[in-house]
Amino acid sequence: MTNPESRESLCLHFLWDWLKEQQSLLRSPFFPVLFSLTVYLSCCLPYACLDLLCSRLHVCFIFPISVLYWYWKPVFFPPLAPDMLSVVRDILACLLLFDMQYFFWHLLHHKVTWLYNSFHKDVWELLSLSLFSTLNPALLGCHPLTEMLFFITNIYLSVEAHSGYEFPWSPRRLVPFGLYGGAHHHDLHHLRFKVNYAPYFTHWDRLFGTLLGPDTKRASSNTNTFKRM
Repeated sequence: MTNPESRESLCLHFLWDWLKEQQSLLRSPFFPVLFSLTVYLSCCLPYACLDLLCSRLHVCFIFPISVLYWYWKPVFFPPLAPDMLSVVRDILACLLLFDMQYFFWHLLHHKVTWLYNSFHKDVWELLSLSLFSTLNPALLGCHPLTEMLFFITNIYLSVEAHSGYEFPWSPRRLVPFGLYGGAHHHDLHHLRFKVNYAPYFTHWDRLFGTLLGPDTKRASSNTNTFKRM
């Protein structure tokens, strides 16, 4: 193991040992509220400072669902922390799996009128998406620390995608080859309605011909695949 990897693993083990010392707090029924509130407000604060009119969607639905997730999830403490490589790998796997589930679930809503009228832009859609984010770490066998870091990452990316802001350090500018959509990607979905169904990445929209980017005048050319659905 190289020195950088040793330092990263040491940081993770230090963090995990510290969390295990806080078991009384983590097992408290108040912890889900405190944790979700802290993460949510930390993610929203930079955008709230720029725009005081925060989206009611996050305040009324996403935050309460986050609280419910941590309240219902049982807590257990493996003796060792995961290594950094497995953390990054598992978080990316959870995000890619969630991105796929969201894309097809979102696309289905726009193709089936009953689903759109009954679920889309409603609390039930958010409940179904929270189910995806809850099940994915369990399906992939993630370490509890990795699961917590995935939860934080997922909240941040969701807030960032709905913020309407784009900075030089935004994920869309950091991920190469146009593989990540970001806030502009999601804004175009609300403007054009039948494009950009995926929440984060662009490969599913590109594959199904529903991608509309900031540098394109129309959706990508693979439209036959989408029309056959």
